Amino acid sequence: MEKIIPAKERLIKSSKNRMDGELRGKILVILCAVIMISATISITIFLGTKGLQSFIKNGVSLIEFLTSTHWNPTNQANPEYGALPFIFGSFAVTFLAALIAAPLGIGAAIFMTEIAPSWGRKILQPVVELLVGIPSVVYGFIGLTVLVPFVRAHVGGLGFSLLSGMIVLSVMILPTITSIATDAMGSLPKYLREGSYALGATRWQTIRKVLIPAALPGLLTAVVLGMARAFGEALAVQMVIGNVRNLPSSILDASATLTTIITLNMGHTTYGSVENNTLWSMGLILLVMSFAFILLIRYLSSRRKL
Repeated sequence: MEKIIPAKERLIKSSKNRMDGELRGKILVILCAVIMISATISITIFLGTKGLQSFIKNGVSLIEFLTSTHWNPTNQANPEYGALPFIFGSFAVTFLAALIAAPLGIGAAIFMTEIAPSWGRKILQPVVELLVGIPSVVYGFIGLTVLVPFVRAHVGGLGFSLLSGMIVLSVMILPTITSIATDAMGSLPKYLREGSYALGATRWQTIRKVLIPAALPGLLTAVVLGMARAFGEALAVQMVIGNVRNLPSSILDASATLTTIITLNMGHTTYGSVENNTLWSMGLILLVMSFAFILLIRYLSSRRKL
């Protein structure tokens, strides 16, 4: 015969199992958090150590590295390590791409949340998600075969330019900006719209004077996140920007970014050489800029909560 367990013992056993399950879940979550924090700290320490080697060990001038426009590390007689053209190229292509993608992304978000009927968002949302899933190399290949010849034939220059890079990047970061801006607009309370309409405002007046100012921190966060992705993009930009060492004088000139120079040259340098260490220094600059973007996003998010 089966042993009958009293109700009190069953309750105690169930409570113990529940506590054990909560303890295991808590340990698992803490372990995942520790692994993520450890990985971030390890990458930061490693990249910081490698990035500073060129200045500490090899004697490269930090001021020259950040301000000089001459990059010729293979010259044995007089090597030059000026990364300013690449730093400028990274910032230029990022901000120019944001100038294109930000209005389009925010406009699409306003259309989906405030103007389009329900079926409009059902159509536009999958399109945005499809753009997210396209690999970077596909964007770069389309830019190389379609955009570069078009710019060369109808705008001017060689086609490989800041203009081509900013157009490719703007399309790549457009889904990021659109998705986050849509969430920011959709999270606004209904009483803002209802109160504005009750005061006699039109739909456009409500959007322009009430909803956009209320969602502004979230919209700025969307733009900054898009810029953060654009700043670290390498492959697609590398295929259309030209990858030259000169400082561009216009958007039709070829240029280069920190990421494109790293990907092009890292495989052709000797580990531990001065040129290799300067490439790690460029990686350190990218890491610092990523931290700056994160701090800016945190600041904007805190303003949104207020």
